Amino acid sequence: MASTKEFRDFVLEQLSIIDGITCRPMMGEYLLYYNGILFGGIYDDRLLVKKVTSNIDYDMEESFPYKGAKSMYLVDIDNKEILEDIVLDTCRDLIK
Repeated sequence: MASTKEFRDFVLEQLSIIDGITCRPMMGEYLLYYNGILFGGIYDDRLLVKKVTSNIDYDMEESFPYKGAKSMYLVDIDNKEILEDIVLDTCRDLIK
């Protein structure tokens, strides 16, 4: 099942507190970048971020974006401040 544009728009609205977020469509889903760093995506109307050391502390559920993919963390997108922390912490680990 592909993600809806409405869910994509909602996620991007939640992420609007972070400058530098971009979104690219990819085979019915959406890849998310922060200042050019791929940190996650929208898959089947779910926001998933890459698993890195710093985001373990957020106690997120593991999920798979699609069959055969590496597991990622499922993010609760209702709290903008925690969402911001998760994205920024994830990206900090990804650029190390």
